[in-house]
Amino acid sequence: MDTNEILTLFEQSEAMLTGHFILTSGRHSDRYMQCAKLLQYPDAAEKVCWELAEKFKDMEIETVIGPALGGILVSYEVARALKARSIFAERENGVMSLRRGFALKPGEKVLVVEDVVTTGGSVKEVIDLVSSYGAVAVAVGALVDRSGGKVDFKVPARFLLELEIKSYLPEECPLCKQGIPAVKPGSRKI
Repeated sequence: MDTNEILTLFEQSEAMLTGHFILTSGRHSDRYMQCAKLLQYPDAAEKVCWELAEKFKDMEIETVIGPALGGILVSYEVARALKARSIFAERENGVMSLRRGFALKPGEKVLVVEDVVTTGGSVKEVIDLVSSYGAVAVAVGALVDRSGGKVDFKVPARFLLELEIKSYLPEECPLCKQGIPAVKPGSRKI
C-alpha cells in the first residue's frame, strides 16, 4: 500500500478528525487521529496492520505488545501477520503493567506497537516494562507517527504514516486562547 491508499482508508473511516482536542499526552491539537474508527473495520485493520508488519518481517519477532487501549488491536493483527504471540500492557495504579497472566521471558524478542505516536510516552513505558522482564524491545511500530519523527525510542521505529501535526502545551494553545472548547477523545485521563 502506498501513502495515498493508507490515507484513503483513514479518511473513509473518518479516523482523521479536526477540531480542538486534548491528546493523551495532555497537549492540545486541532487534529486527532482516532485509529479506533479505522480499526472497527476488520478488513481495513488487517490491511494496515499487515502492511505495518511487513516492516518487521526480518526481525524474528517472538511477541508483539501494545499499550491498552490503542495498541491492543494493532498488536493482535501485527502478531497475526508475523506469526508471533500478541499481548498488551495496561495501567495498574498508574503504572504500565502486564496483567491477565501475561509474562515475558529473558531474551525474548519483542516488537512494541501503538496506533498513534505523539510524544511516545506510552510506548516508552512499554519498552521499560519489556526490559524489566529481561526481554528485548527490538523495534517500535505504529500506524501513525504524528510527531514528525521527533521521538527517539533508542530502537528502530517504523510507521505507516508520518505526519507532522502541531500540538501545544495547554497554556500555549491558540485554540484555548480563542475560547474554543476542547474535547478529549482518547482513553487515558490527564
